[in-house]
Amino acid sequence: MAAKVTLYSYWRSQAAFRVRIALALKGMKAEIVSLDLMKGEQFGEGYRALNPEAAVPTLIEGEGPPMIQSLAILEYLEETHPEPPLLPKDPRARAHARALGQVVAADVHPLIVPRVRQYLTGDLGLPEAKLRKWREHWLETGTRTLETMLARDARTGRFCIGDTPGYADVCLVPHVATARMLYQADLAKYPTVARIFEACMAQDAFAAAQPVHQPDAPLAG
Repeated sequence: MAAKVTLYSYWRSQAAFRVRIALALKGMKAEIVSLDLMKGEQFGEGYRALNPEAAVPTLIEGEGPPMIQSLAILEYLEETHPEPPLLPKDPRARAHARALGQVVAADVHPLIVPRVRQYLTGDLGLPEAKLRKWREHWLETGTRTLETMLARDARTGRFCIGDTPGYADVCLVPHVATARMLYQADLAKYPTVARIFEACMAQDAFAAAQPVHQPDAPLAG
């Protein structure tokens, strides 16, 4: 009998979106516990005991301790549930996949999460119009970098690496979805990214994990 899997999530969170996709690609079912980040539910004492950073996602499998940070969770899932694989076998291709993922998950996404936006507008007094420019700048920077990396690499196929979705796609899709949600990003400038995004969204694992289909989404159901 498979161990119970619980994922603490927020419908619009890029990081939680990554883990939802990975779980689906691995064929794993998870109980979703929704936290409203806009209402500050992540700062409750009970949740802080699971995740001292007061962020999502947090994954619990069986009786084990909670796991945090989406990329660390992806690596855990790859090590403990190796089939189907998210990472290619070749070490250089694995490094490439991780680099593509980290472009958005490590270099872009941390700059636009709610706690950063709230600090910029609240503590530093950044006007809302400038906050929009801030978000757009970093999202565009990430998308442009992905396009360059993917367009010039011979390993790029239907998906980021070859013709099977994996780690890099798991990171690319939430990034693009966020850019489209926040400022209707024009993907015509990024044809490789756009093509891969559409190929991913045609897959059940990606489509079912998208924000609009989550139980806490405003239009869910």
